[in-house]
Amino acid sequence: MKRQVPLFLSVLFVGVVLGQVSYSVPEEMPKGSFVGNIAQDLGLDVKRLQSGKARVFTRDSTTYVELNRERGILLMKERIDREALCGPTTPCALHFQILLENPMEFYSITVEITDINDNPPTFINNDVQFNISESALSGTTFNLDRATDRDVGGNCLKTYFLKPTDTFSLKINNQRDGSKNVEMVLNAPLDREKNEHLSLVLTALDGGEPQMSGTMQIHITVLDANDNAPVFTQPDYKASIKENAAVGTVVVTVTATDADRGSNGRITYSISSMLDYGHGMFEINKESGEVTLIGHIDYEKARSFQVNIRASDDGGLTGSCKLTVDVLDMNDNHPDIHIMSKSNVISEDAKPNTVVTMINVEDADSAENGKVQCVINDDTNFMLKSTSDKFYSLVTDSELDRERASEYNITVTCSDEGVPSLSSSVTLTLQISDVNDNAPVFESSSYEAYIVENNTPGLSIFTVKARDADWNQNARVSYILEDSSVNGVPVSSYVSVSADSGVIHAVRSFDYEQIKDFQFRVKAQDGGSPPLSSNVTVKVLIQDQNDNPPQVLYPVQTGGSLVAEMVPRSADVGYLVTKVVAVDVDSGQNAWLSYKLQRATDRALFEVGSQNGEIRTIRQVTDKDAVKQRLTVIVEDNGQPSRSATVVVNVAVADSFPEVLSEFTDFTHDKEYNDNLTFYLVLALAVVSFLFITCLVVIISVKIYRWRQSRVLYHSNLPVIPYYPPRYSDTLGTGTLQHVYNYEVCRTTDSRKSDCKFGRAGSQNVLIMEPSSTGTMQRMQSEKSILDEPDSPLEQKPPNNDWRFTQGPRPGPSGATGGPEVAMGTGPWPQPPTEAEQLQALMAAANEVSEATATLGPGTMGLSTRYSPQFTLQHVPDYRQNVYIPGSTATLTSNPQQQQATAQQAAQQALPPPQMSAQPEPPKAAQTPASKKKSTKKEKK
Repeated sequence: MKRQVPLFLSVLFVGVVLGQVSYSVPEEMPKGSFVGNIAQDLGLDVKRLQSGKARVFTRDSTTYVELNRERGILLMKERIDREALCGPTTPCALHFQILLENPMEFYSITVEITDINDNPPTFINNDVQFNISESALSGTTFNLDRATDRDVGGNCLKTYFLKPTDTFSLKINNQRDGSKNVEMVLNAPLDREKNEHLSLVLTALDGGEPQMSGTMQIHITVLDANDNAPVFTQPDYKASIKENAAVGTVVVTVTATDADRGSNGRITYSISSMLDYGHGMFEINKESGEVTLIGHIDYEKARSFQVNIRASDDGGLTGSCKLTVDVLDMNDNHPDIHIMSKSNVISEDAKPNTVVTMINVEDADSAENGKVQCVINDDTNFMLKSTSDKFYSLVTDSELDRERASEYNITVTCSDEGVPSLSSSVTLTLQISDVNDNAPVFESSSYEAYIVENNTPGLSIFTVKARDADWNQNARVSYILEDSSVNGVPVSSYVSVSADSGVIHAVRSFDYEQIKDFQFRVKAQDGGSPPLSSNVTVKVLIQDQNDNPPQVLYPVQTGGSLVAEMVPRSADVGYLVTKVVAVDVDSGQNAWLSYKLQRATDRALFEVGSQNGEIRTIRQVTDKDAVKQRLTVIVEDNGQPSRSATVVVNVAVADSFPEVLSEFTDFTHDKEYNDNLTFYLVLALAVVSFLFITCLVVIISVKIYRWRQSRVLYHSNLPVIPYYPPRYSDTLGTGTLQHVYNYEVCRTTDSRKSDCKFGRAGSQNVLIMEPSSTGTMQRMQSEKSILDEPDSPLEQKPPNNDWRFTQGPRPGPSGATGGPEVAMGTGPWPQPPTEAEQLQALMAAANEVSEATATLGPGTMGLSTRYSPQFTLQHVPDYRQNVYIPGSTATLTSNPQQQQATAQQAAQQALPPPQMSAQPEPPKAAQTPASKKKSTKKEKK
């Protein structure tokens, strides 16, 4: 039995050499026993052990020593049995490494396990039987089984003792290999008759302290005489066998001979002794002496076996020999790869030569079979360095880029040099962590977005998209509208950008007529720290929508007056009556205008040009045609849906002014009576007295004040210029008419009929008639008679020598002033005046007369120029091309020279001889407060 003996701790510090530390401790130390102060012996700070997460690395799962990082010492983790750990191998040592991280480093530690005397000597058989012939001679030797002791060194087997020693003595022979051969020697002849059975005790003692022993009982049976013992052919046998040999392989055959005959010469073979690790490995044939392999041998566990073989005859004599079996190494072990420490994640900005993994590689085979070389499959980004024997470090060999490769599967392959070569491999998965090294990139260098005007605020216009090659937060893109201005207004009042999706929304409703396009910049910024960004320009184009109807510039639709275009009854086919002028502030096809005659008094007489809006006769005018013609022209644009405007054109078909006046007066009064006859009758009875007196006073006052202007209008042979809308005339003032009509006005007693006498033809082609204009004509004739009397209280004053007539600026198509200017002098005009001067004077006089007659209220007829609508002709084309000559089939062009020539020709035809021209009149006086007040009352009525 194994006896318990006191354990004495014997820790020997060997030293630190090149990062290696060795300790020596006895076996069977209790758990938690002190092994060594590793921090002190390695020269490391205890804090380094803690921060580096120091740990013990062993190649297998058995760990006998543990590290206390807080104290920096090594402790026994469990009790160690040296014999179970190493067997007969000496010295017996534990080899492991201390690993540190951040940075990675390791130190090799060796702990030698010293033997203590904890195993007594033992025999294979506790009882041995000998049959000895009584004829055995004194000095005959008998081999005894040797004892084995698992301890080594001084604790191993030392000596034997045999008791009793009266018949037999013990003989010990030292062998060359250091073992002891034990023999029992017969000291005195045996006498079967005296003592047939003998019992001896063989005791084996070791050299430990305290000393331990083992015993074997020897039973001897005395036989009859057998005087020859078996003898082997050789005392030592040697054999070799491959470690991968199959069970049943014959190792060797031993042979022994016996000189005796009969049963005393029949030999039986047996295995007398074998070391513990060889038990169950071999067996011997009792008759043939053939030694056979019955177990699996491993060169890495035992490289040789020693077997003691005994040969016995039937007479009880024995002989012995020793068989040594050497195991031949075969390349039957793959390289063993162990990961000592590794990093699963590494940053993409890691520097070259950064340690990723440390591995330990060993091959249990020997010689060439145990030499190992390791390689990796990726030799571009990583490199395998051999730090020392059997240890490798995997390090980075170049710059890493997560966007190019976010994960690496690195296979480490280790191969030995055996034939055939054996290899092992392990795959390491390494994740590359992201660094914010990529800015967002837009899908396009610039964008164009389109939106239709009159959009609803909040409408999605466009979506910008940027991508970031980084990962996670570093690739999270936010969109920001950069500060800028559009026409002095912050761009944020036009559009907004969704920070997450990049959707651009309209903040306001856009108007194509105000803004056609604008651009801004959007910044894409990632979520890294610090963030990276990029910019892109977005241009928004406003698309036109047909949201503006056409605007009619001519003829102007007056509120209280009737505008009529005169057509002589002698007009031929294609006679140009007038031209409808309209514009559309939209663009493109939304501004393409077409003209169409919607309604007409006589559709067979007039037509409208679909493209130019010219109203012309389509047949010869006859006497049967009605004087008053009402045309309704509709102007449509080309948008979808189409928008339109309607204009009413009154045309008077007549050769003389009284005829036209009578028809239009009847028309207006018929309409008024038809509207509400009862109302006007009651109203007339209530106010007729008051209106008669008031009107009489006003008419007399105004006519006295402006009698000279009225005389110019009614007694002059100068032509009357047709009515044109404000800012319609061209800058040269060429609107000359071909025919001139002069007329005289007489009184009438009937408010619905006219007895006016008409003189020769005048030059007025456009009539502007106000309702109830008959009374005005009567009063004008009366005033004319008063002024013609010799004793008239009103005397005609000679013209003022300081009076100057200055032609005012006339706006052209784009608002610019134009027209010829009359040279100013210090005296009256020279006689005879020029045609242009006469035209200018006539226009000024006509305007003053119309203003005067407009203040008379109902019952007044005259040329009205008070209606002056204001047009912003920013988008209006040059309407000089739209000036026409009534009674002709041609439209004047914008050529100034051609227009001037035409004007002079028309003026010469219309003006009388110089001696008959009217005397120039002084400019009209400013309107008095009284006249303003009366005009206000009239308008209210």
